Amino acid sequence: MILRKAQIARMPMSWLPFADAASEGLPIWQLLRLGLFQVSVGMAAVLLLGTLNRVMIVELSVPASVVALMIALPVVSAPFRAMLGHKSDNHKSWIGWKRIPYLWFGSLWQFGGLAIMPFALIVLSGDQHLGPDWAGELLAGLSFLMTGIGMHMTQTAGLALASDRATDETRPRVVALLYVMFLLGMAVSAVVLGWLLRDYDPITLVRVVQGCAVATMALNLVALWKQEKVRPMTADQMAEVRPIFMEGWRDLMAGGVAGRLLLVVVLGTMAFQMQDVLLEPYGAEILGMSVGNTTWLTACNALGALAGFVLAGRWLMQGRDMYRMAARGLLTGVAAFLAVMFAAPLGSTVMFYAGAVAIGLGAGLFAVSTLTAAMALPEQGTAGRGLVLGAWGAAQATAAGLAIAIGGALRDTVGSFALSGGFGDVFATPAFGYAFVYQLEIVVLFATLIALAPLVRVLPHIPQSRSSDARVGIADFPT
Repeated sequence: MILRKAQIARMPMSWLPFADAASEGLPIWQLLRLGLFQVSVGMAAVLLLGTLNRVMIVELSVPASVVALMIALPVVSAPFRAMLGHKSDNHKSWIGWKRIPYLWFGSLWQFGGLAIMPFALIVLSGDQHLGPDWAGELLAGLSFLMTGIGMHMTQTAGLALASDRATDETRPRVVALLYVMFLLGMAVSAVVLGWLLRDYDPITLVRVVQGCAVATMALNLVALWKQEKVRPMTADQMAEVRPIFMEGWRDLMAGGVAGRLLLVVVLGTMAFQMQDVLLEPYGAEILGMSVGNTTWLTACNALGALAGFVLAGRWLMQGRDMYRMAARGLLTGVAAFLAVMFAAPLGSTVMFYAGAVAIGLGAGLFAVSTLTAAMALPEQGTAGRGLVLGAWGAAQATAAGLAIAIGGALRDTVGSFALSGGFGDVFATPAFGYAFVYQLEIVVLFATLIALAPLVRVLPHIPQSRSSDARVGIADFPT
């Protein structure tokens, strides 16, 4: 029996997940529709970090170092996320829109990058009859960069728009719902894309990637439709001087604690993200898994991250220390990478999938904990909450891009040296290059624990009583 909207509205609030995120100014149906931009960003993330990197390395025989560089290019624009949010806060237009222009142009950038991407990848693989030899690298790099710019612009403006429309009480739960929609978008997209590409051929790749481009525009158009009211600006408002960004940044860095927290974020993110370009090729090359089966790894990773979010929320409601929660995420990562490494000699795909889930779980715990710590930092001078969260996002995304590039380069150089007999006959196997990167990630995870320790000592945990109906959410999550 199909339930009507009025029937659902009469249901008890406990029956509807995240129903308490709605408010008079942002009903649940408009909130769910607005969250579709997170689904499109999650779909693009699956393509860039999951499906396409395996296709380029295994099916198209593109070197892993080149693939890692391509996937790292979208992160070039990530350090500007804080400035994008700052500019949308103070955007001037005669009709009064602040967020919609950034959402729209971000959607266009994302659509354009995905539209040209499959043809650029085919040229990159060497299937080229005209033009210079470097045309494939240029076109592929341009498509990845355009897609990355669109993802960052869309997500920054979309989260800001949701925050604008939510009340002070519902804002954390609104953004928590949007984060869940992002993870679910990744999980569902990974399953669908894996099924569509179960039998790979170039024409199917073109259809799937360009289909994602069309789906991006459709989802984002539905998401932004009538979400921001027209409030015409006066001439005096248009002539107002915008606040200066750099003053707030200097105030933020003068605190000391924020700088160490950002160092922890950089190290921990690099430790978790070096494997992003290698996990699916590792499953294909070492364990002999198909395109469809390796694409499931992205879904496992996203589900693990979702579980980490739920655990972090439960522990925060119990008054647990956020820095100790971050340490638990780091230790979970150590166990996860050990499972991935031992999956090859044991020939166990079950252990490999379990390691992928645990990587997502550890990364999710670490990300939520450090972001909560950033939200708890006191305001200093002109450094507001938005700047603090933007700095967290910039540090996280920049470290992720560097880690992806470093991981691919190390896999190529160390793997080639090992196969040539540089480390002896025992280590002359295709798995050694991958295992070296995973071992390095474990070392960096322990380095992150060392960097995290002073924060636990300097800012000891003070238990606080919470009411039974307390909720924990994330504000302006810069994924």
